[in-house]
Amino acid sequence: MKRAGVVVAGGALAALAACAPTPANPNNATDVKPVANAGTESTPEPSASPTPEPVEVADVNLTDGLVGRKVARMGQVVTDDKGFVLYRFDKDSAKPPKSTCVGDCARVWPPVLTDGKPDLKGIADDKVGTVARPDGTRQVTIGNWPVYRYIGDKKPGQWRGQGVAGTWFVVTPTGTKNLSCLPTGTPKAVAPPPVEDVQGGGAGAPNY
Repeated sequence: MKRAGVVVAGGALAALAACAPTPANPNNATDVKPVANAGTESTPEPSASPTPEPVEVADVNLTDGLVGRKVARMGQVVTDDKGFVLYRFDKDSAKPPKSTCVGDCARVWPPVLTDGKPDLKGIADDKVGTVARPDGTRQVTIGNWPVYRYIGDKKPGQWRGQGVAGTWFVVTPTGTKNLSCLPTGTPKAVAPPPVEDVQGGGAGAPNY
């Protein structure tokens, strides 16, 4: 399946004064590979009400696998199949699962999208589900929380999005916030990339 990229490059974020992420080891990118989750058929995602089937959306980047692992200083995190750390957003909700990050927000924090259910390693099958986004795509949830990447992370294993705006936090394999290493002060997100560099993301932009 050909997948065009939703994950985009953006401006670099200054290194955090405390708990600065360890520079990624290029070898780690090949070490973190999705492994099929053994077991029986997956449990249906929790939802307040049935959701319609997603419409076909072109030019999106789908995630094939999720990995629960430890990274230096941060501890337990979830990465995608390319080794990038994932985040959750305090302005979203888990009961019911709902994503509020659209527009410019989704250009800085690309949602983790799937057309089924990613292969899992180090994450319980019943912690992973999906939620429909306004554009018809389906976003992965962990512990019912929608999850995202951050374009300020330039290499696998980085977590420069930790504590951004006081609302973005590294997500653990159970869906909770990883609060083991918080920055000094309240970092700001990197600027959104030019509109022509991305596809989709929905309409409207909340304060992220």
